[in-house]
Amino acid sequence: MRVVKSAEERKNEILDVAEQLFAEKGFDNASTNDIIKRIGIARGTLYHHFKSKEEILDAIVERMTSTGIARAKIIVSNKEVPLQERLTGMILALNISGEVEEEVFEQIHKPQNALLHQKMQEHLLSGVVPIIAGLIEEGNESGLFDSKYPAEAAEMIMVYSSVAFDEFSDLSPQEIEKKGRAFICHTERLLGAKENSLLEPIMKIFMNQMQK
Repeated sequence: MRVVKSAEERKNEILDVAEQLFAEKGFDNASTNDIIKRIGIARGTLYHHFKSKEEILDAIVERMTSTGIARAKIIVSNKEVPLQERLTGMILALNISGEVEEEVFEQIHKPQNALLHQKMQEHLLSGVVPIIAGLIEEGNESGLFDSKYPAEAAEMIMVYSSVAFDEFSDLSPQEIEKKGRAFICHTERLLGAKENSLLEPIMKIFMNQMQK
């Protein structure tokens, strides 16, 4: 009996299978034919949802960033957890991990995918800046921070970190640690926080990257 799926279900099925194949074969070696065969659908069905393999990659990136932002919101909303720990958890929730994510991350850093990389960064900025701004405002109220422009401070932190730490693989452990400590020092000054008040929680993020 033929199973009829909704457009959203079919679209997600295509993305799920494409992720598997990109992880197994690499983006360049996996084809739309591979996706079609594994799912068992007609070519027209795939092209009804996605016009090309590149468009599928675009949708995967958007889904990954949306999922990360959703996880970050859940972590930040739990006010029983100290603010510094929620900040750390939120950033870790946005980190790339796993074979699928690593393959996608590698693809978006290729010169021909510069526009896709830019779109990913813009999506992250628009989703994450309000979350960080909310944490800064909360820190202002509790006396942890003294920032007159929470939204702008959040944007400055995200823009700098998205550029400075975009490709950890190119940095040595010593460079990561030095950059991390400098980032924390300037972030504390930007937020009007006490010196070293953010050192321990945020350094966990850099230590996590050094262990990969």
